[in-house]
Amino acid sequence: MIPIADPDIGPEERGRVATVMENGQLADGPEVRAFEEEFANFCGAEYGVATSNGTTALHVALEALELGPGDRVATTPFSFIASANAIRLCGAEPVFLDVDPRTYNLDPRALEAALRDGAEIDAVLAVHLYGLPADAPRLREIADEHDLLLVEDAAQAHGAAVDGAPVGSFGDAACFSFYPTKNMTTGEGGMVLTDRADVAERAARYVNHGRAAAGYEHVSVGHNFRMTSVAAAIGRAQLEKLPGYVRDRRSNAARLDELLADAPVETPVEPSGYRHAYHQYTIRCDDRDGLRSALDDRGIGTGIYYPIPIHRQPAYDDVDHRAPHAERAAAEVLSLPVHPNLSEEDVDRVGSAVAEYAGEVVA
Repeated sequence: MIPIADPDIGPEERGRVATVMENGQLADGPEVRAFEEEFANFCGAEYGVATSNGTTALHVALEALELGPGDRVATTPFSFIASANAIRLCGAEPVFLDVDPRTYNLDPRALEAALRDGAEIDAVLAVHLYGLPADAPRLREIADEHDLLLVEDAAQAHGAAVDGAPVGSFGDAACFSFYPTKNMTTGEGGMVLTDRADVAERAARYVNHGRAAAGYEHVSVGHNFRMTSVAAAIGRAQLEKLPGYVRDRRSNAARLDELLADAPVETPVEPSGYRHAYHQYTIRCDDRDGLRSALDDRGIGTGIYYPIPIHRQPAYDDVDHRAPHAERAAAEVLSLPVHPNLSEEDVDRVGSAVAEYAGEVVA
């Protein structure tokens, strides 16, 4: 079976974990501080605050930006539900706007239209879906023009960039996930990045029960959203490997592009100046479910991310929004294996199987 994801944990990670186990400081500590600094530097941000997972990173970022009841956050309905849940967890309300049908990311034109129509929006949470950056430069311009906060959900986009600027460097805050299937992992973990000292300070307090940097004074309400030193040790080793991981993902994606060039499926786009990190290689197919079944029969794993747009989830049935591009994508997208542990033969097998089945259906 060729899996849709295959986390790569080697001797480097095991050695760093062993060192942490030997020194006995297993919870938050110097290892976490080092990971925060190294990851922030990698993404071109001033500050990093590590968290227990990607969802808590989103929650922490919104709390640190002081978003809450009465605030409305524009975001995409085509993402993992954590993007919207974090908005509600801080007491704000999501405003779902449709996606660009080619990139699957929040369409800046939809944001501009909503603002022209008088929508009350205080912040924008843009998701870099599948590893392809959203149009962060344009969203930054709109945010500045209308005095909006911009938050990047970069949970799937480690190593992606726009015009050489890494994702994580555009927003007032940016959030990453280090879940095992992501482009790099800590087992479980997340990170908030920001260039704002005040946001970093509030985020660091929030993950540690609202505790001040020194002493035992709790100056605000918070959670225990801390990252462990064991997770940070894995993350530091993974970060060193991340450029190679992204390079391999891009190479595998390029080969799939070649194999599917004449197939009746839509392959991923990479706009000029964008660097896609290919957390997922996601195609569109009219017979998505048939193709998925055929690939399963041939021992090829796939994923559907995401079959139900967030605004159609039961948890959000009180939200009245239309997003036809997101709804169509949810019915047609299929993600194929693209991870670094694929051999050349694996990639060829995946691409050939898709092309063969799609051709048979059309014929």
